[in-house]
Amino acid sequence: MENTLPLPGSESDPANALLSLAPLLTFWETELVPRCPQMAGMFASIMERLPRSLTKDIQDLSELEAHADILHALMSAVVSPASFDTELTAAFAPCSFDSFYATPRFQRLFLNQNNALKSTLMETIDFNMNKKMLGAYYLILERIYGFTGPFTSSLNTQGMTDEKTGLVRYYEEFPDHRFVELTPKGTPHPLSDADREWIMDHLNDLEQLSRFIDLAQFQFKGFFIIRVQDVTEKAILSFLERDLVDENSIFSSRGIQQLESRLQSLFSRPDLGVSVASLKGDQVMVTKNDHHSKVDCLFSNSHHICLEDLEDSVWISAAKGEKVFRVADLSRKDPLVRAESEAVSAGIRSMLLTPLSYQGKKIGLLEVFSPHPNDFGPFESILMEQISPLFAVALKRGQDELAKHVQTVIKEQCTAVHPSVEWRFRKAALAHLDALRQGKPSPKMADIVFKDVVPFYGQSDIRGSSRARNQGIQQDLRRQLALAREIMSSAAQERPWPLLQEYVYRIDKLSDTLSAGITSSDEDSVYQLLNEEVAATFDSLKGISPEMAENIDRYNKAVDQATGMIRHKQKEYEDSVAALNAALSSYLEKEDARIQESFPHYFEKRQTDGVDYMMYIGAAMMESGTLSGFHIKDMTLWQIMMACGMARQTQKVKTDLKIPLDTCHLILVNHSPLSIRFRYDEKRFDVDGAYDVRHEIIKSRLDKALIKGSGERLTQPGRIALVYSNPAEQREIEQHIRFLTDLGQLKNDPELLDLDDLPDVMGLKAIRVGVNLSAREAENIIPMRTG
Repeated sequence: MENTLPLPGSESDPANALLSLAPLLTFWETELVPRCPQMAGMFASIMERLPRSLTKDIQDLSELEAHADILHALMSAVVSPASFDTELTAAFAPCSFDSFYATPRFQRLFLNQNNALKSTLMETIDFNMNKKMLGAYYLILERIYGFTGPFTSSLNTQGMTDEKTGLVRYYEEFPDHRFVELTPKGTPHPLSDADREWIMDHLNDLEQLSRFIDLAQFQFKGFFIIRVQDVTEKAILSFLERDLVDENSIFSSRGIQQLESRLQSLFSRPDLGVSVASLKGDQVMVTKNDHHSKVDCLFSNSHHICLEDLEDSVWISAAKGEKVFRVADLSRKDPLVRAESEAVSAGIRSMLLTPLSYQGKKIGLLEVFSPHPNDFGPFESILMEQISPLFAVALKRGQDELAKHVQTVIKEQCTAVHPSVEWRFRKAALAHLDALRQGKPSPKMADIVFKDVVPFYGQSDIRGSSRARNQGIQQDLRRQLALAREIMSSAAQERPWPLLQEYVYRIDKLSDTLSAGITSSDEDSVYQLLNEEVAATFDSLKGISPEMAENIDRYNKAVDQATGMIRHKQKEYEDSVAALNAALSSYLEKEDARIQESFPHYFEKRQTDGVDYMMYIGAAMMESGTLSGFHIKDMTLWQIMMACGMARQTQKVKTDLKIPLDTCHLILVNHSPLSIRFRYDEKRFDVDGAYDVRHEIIKSRLDKALIKGSGERLTQPGRIALVYSNPAEQREIEQHIRFLTDLGQLKNDPELLDLDDLPDVMGLKAIRVGVNLSAREAENIIPMRTG
């Protein structure tokens, strides 16, 4: 070991640095002994034995070596004797990385035989003169110029390869300068406010710091401490989160190799292996470090195994459980299924397996394995529990990506894009093709999001459609039972078969039940009795008489051959609903096409028992990027006019319907802008963000809205209900209603209504107004004046 320190101010030591125990002695005398009087005797004993040369500046380290026992006693104030063998701590001369005191673990891991940092460590974590000098500058900034810190030259988490295992361990350094005395030589150079701001912006730039501070004008006396902590577990968990949650993937060869290396360090096992299994229907896709594909894809970079081939295996047992499943020695399992035998032949003995779940649903399995039996215990099981959520998120992302690829193949030729936003999809597609042209690895199309668009929602609902449907089913069932009873009753008079009389009894009971109303199980009960039991007797009964054969023939002609049930009234209902829906849908599409010619906007329609529609407008949806604000009011007025037209279409069609039906009309007025995102997996737009979902919640609840305190449904046939939530929207609605009332489109009977609170929706109001069903269709709204 070198016995002399670099000379202060020399080329090897640009700062004036002096090794001294004086600050430590002062600490003992002024702080430690007054705080712990019982230490006074020990300090007195140390001072009696301490050579005078060690109370002054120390030039020769051999003096410290000669009095190692005294030094060790003094340093007990820095390193507790109880943790001396476990701590990673060392003391260094100021502005130096040559240690004069170190704990055994620090010595073994970081220092060479000359008590200097190992050369491999110097290279790995970049301990160099720059780092040394930064610490000196920070100390001056903090103590002399009053900069608030903490300012340290400590490094971020750094990895170092263990010489024995070859595994990377991660450490954090915490420097401690409390035993360094800093003394300026003369008056320090003053710093202006501009200087201070410049320094704060260039704290890691030695060249810039040296413009303001001359290290030669300061003296550093004493020593500094470096404490190091092994943070391998924390660091690797952080790296895993970055690798798995961010852009890095477990489905590429390089990605899985990196993850396996990290887990080897985390579990302290250089021969540990890892695999991730994805459960997809009857197939398992297993990704592990034996693929060399450059494709970052779950499907392409995995082994595909049939689920049934793993039946009765440890993997299935683990997947059925909820906790970490430990296999002490796979070779001792009896019997082994084929996949287990292959694993044993490959050298796998110990295993830890844990299910991967996402939002409560099991999606896969994480496995770590070792060639040594009994290699994993409770501590390793805890580590598996910590990392499994991270792998679950990564696996779910891979599964979602795979689902997108599959959907693209299936729906590539049959996905329609609304013309008003086709430009945006064309732009994204061109960017996608350009990326492929440049050889970039399969980039996905960019997200398509339209921000600050205004939603417009309306519906024309067929009132009483469920009741009309149930009445039709009830009538059909009772008629079919009557026809069957006539056959069974006549047959029972001709043949003394008790079962025929039982059928008559059961038919009568079902008829009585249907008289009181219909339930969801009644249709099945009638079907089972008539088609599975009664109809089976017809072939035997036809020969009784010509009248019997005629009754049976009449029954068979009345029932639908495909279903075995009479559907006359049901068909009348379905035809009536289809006719009304067709009229409403056709009118809606025609009116939208008309306004699209003058003002393009996004429009989508849904048809069930009635028609509802959703429109969005906003500057973001215009290729020009501009939109006049008056279009928002224009669209609301157009919605009311269209609702009037839908009511009149219903009036026209009603006379041709076999089942009487009527429609109710509702408009949601909400001018609060929101964002919509195109969902590639669902091939549709949807609101984007938790706050914007409120509009969707209101929309889904409105069909059940009641007038406050009355129990009356808001929507009524022949009237339009306009729902709103603030006074500005109310004023706009009233203005439009007055205008259309003067034109004769609406009746002069508006109602201002408060609505009952709905689940998660409160404070809604509505204006309900009648439609003038005899009015002429308003195509040109503004009447022309002459003169």
